[in-house]
Amino acid sequence: MTRYAADVAVVILNWNGRRWLEQFLPSVLAHSDAARVVVADNASSDDSLAWLQANYPQVQLLPLPENYGFCEGYNRALAQLPEYRYYVLLNSDVEVTPDWLRAPLQLLQERPKAAAVQPKIRAFHRKAEFEYAGAAGGYLDRLGYPFCRGRLFDTLESDHGQYNDARPVAWATGACMLVRAAAWHELQGLEPAFFAHMEEIDLCWRMQNAGYEVWYHGGSTVYHVGGGTLPKSNPRKTYLNFRNGLALLYKNLAPAELWPTLLQRTVLDAVAAAQMLLKGDTGDAAAVLRAHWHFWPKLGYWRQRRQLARPVLRTHERTGTYGGSLVWAYFGQGKRRFSQLLP
Repeated sequence: MTRYAADVAVVILNWNGRRWLEQFLPSVLAHSDAARVVVADNASSDDSLAWLQANYPQVQLLPLPENYGFCEGYNRALAQLPEYRYYVLLNSDVEVTPDWLRAPLQLLQERPKAAAVQPKIRAFHRKAEFEYAGAAGGYLDRLGYPFCRGRLFDTLESDHGQYNDARPVAWATGACMLVRAAAWHELQGLEPAFFAHMEEIDLCWRMQNAGYEVWYHGGSTVYHVGGGTLPKSNPRKTYLNFRNGLALLYKNLAPAELWPTLLQRTVLDAVAAAQMLLKGDTGDAAAVLRAHWHFWPKLGYWRQRRQLARPVLRTHERTGTYGGSLVWAYFGQGKRRFSQLLP
């Protein structure tokens, strides 16, 4: 058999995740051909490292001195792997399948402008359904709200083969993303101030601004548990999503679209916080307010990051963008499937 993945490093970022490694690392080792499997550890306090050393000595370990979060954890880990042409950012709670690397890797090899690609992401506990974090490729509406083929807000489609194709998208999920190493280093990896959540959308947006392509390939499938680090309903997650959502727009929107879009998002964030209060989710509502409270005073930092991001593409020029409002289409018009928005 041709060892097609010899120049690939599959990097799993771990933080107190021995249970996930114990469950899913065997599938990664069994189905990743000649790829180097690496576990970067964010200063875990459990016995993850000792367990790995005792049971999987073939896995390369990269212990980090503190918990840097998803973004800086990956930045520091991949900086120690300069010899590889391709990286895979892989969550520890993902089950891979035979030959899962072949089709996405071949796409990167055949398309020099492709900088990132994700496989089909289905739910580990409901394997006929797409999974929230990535589904069949990521999209954005004109206000920067993310959604996927196969997932609008919390509504998930079943997989009937409707997304078995390969196509360019707006963003590829960080749960399982193959990245061209040269593009990763050129763009300086993930935004460290995000810590976690929406960081892959920011990276993929910067890739497009830099002239690269981002792809989805339905010829490969993995299964993701999801919520392995933070549960889906969690004020910390709400805070990160809303704060990072503002930063995402500020960093990457074309100059003519920046302030009108930010104003509309601020109004919609206030509406979202009010709805959370009405539902009794006071922690989440407070998290939305705290996100804005922390974002605006640090505009100087985000201005510097915007200069590095080189925002040049307007909404209609970016791949994988829906020109309407996802909020209106979903809540106002009752649209629940991707095909009702885009072909």
